[in-house]
Amino acid sequence: MNTRTHDINRPQEISCGLTCKKENPLRWGERRYYALDYYLKQNFGEKLYKISLNGGCSCPNRDGTCGTRGCIFCSEGGSGDFAASSSLSVADQLAYGKGLVRPKYNGHSYIAYFQAYTNTYGELQSLIDKYEEALRTPGIEGIIIGTRPDCMPDDLLQYLARLAEHTFVLVEYGVESTLDRTLQFINRGHNYAQSAEAIRRTADAGILTGAHLILGLPGESEAEILSHADRLSELPLSTLKLHQLQLIKHTRMAQQYAKHPEWFRLYGIDEYIDLAIDFAERLNPDIVIERFVSQSPAELLIAPHWGLKNHEFTARLLRRMKERNSRQGDKYGR
Repeated sequence: MNTRTHDINRPQEISCGLTCKKENPLRWGERRYYALDYYLKQNFGEKLYKISLNGGCSCPNRDGTCGTRGCIFCSEGGSGDFAASSSLSVADQLAYGKGLVRPKYNGHSYIAYFQAYTNTYGELQSLIDKYEEALRTPGIEGIIIGTRPDCMPDDLLQYLARLAEHTFVLVEYGVESTLDRTLQFINRGHNYAQSAEAIRRTADAGILTGAHLILGLPGESEAEILSHADRLSELPLSTLKLHQLQLIKHTRMAQQYAKHPEWFRLYGIDEYIDLAIDFAERLNPDIVIERFVSQSPAELLIAPHWGLKNHEFTARLLRRMKERNSRQGDKYGR
């Protein structure tokens, strides 16, 4: 188990030994935004690869606790379509994941990412056993736990706070939107106030806290999309993952799109890049942007088809940021 401590919100030191200040345009090396790989290299000394896991958890929006049909955008795999089967143990899933990434990753350190479904939803000891099985696996430097804002009981939060005192723990909440009418439309099963409260509780417990947000959900204007950056910047977030709206087969959103395509705006690659940059300019520069886009299995994706891998998208976005002389936080607080 990794014993190094981390503070994702403290000023980071670059190779010259100077402490980066907000006004320093080179505070993230050559990047124009606070990237996850920059943060990890500063704290671990190398790039770490995340291995997606399916912990066999369910979801209160599927099992009847708060709903039965789930979020309208969520796939049958509970947004963990790249994870191995839950029939495998956590250790076996990690071994499988290492085998998949070994051809393209020369390092030896990984983060276990509990991704599929709601990974704080279940019996306390069972959840703890899964986290600790991951942390006992050689090469695992920490864990990321994906969950819902309405699924963080106090006893689990207390356990994670103790764990975070000596290892890397990041809890990521699916916020998806800061507008309650949108959350109701996508059948999320919680409101934005619950998201904000969960983020504050988790950060106050000393745990790194992240959020997921979908850009381009039906019914949201561009001004409303950008306002999400302002609202999230008010919260004690460590990280943020942005997702472009994707239509996935076998979802209720796909059915809605087939009946009412006029409800949806599917961004082209260049207009989405400009939207993402506009968003980043308004975002608190102390928040790590884990990524700007997500990828879904090609066999499940209906639209949009951009034909770019994540690193290709990032390179294109960075070129556009340079053209615009843009950096994360340029318009933060204005």
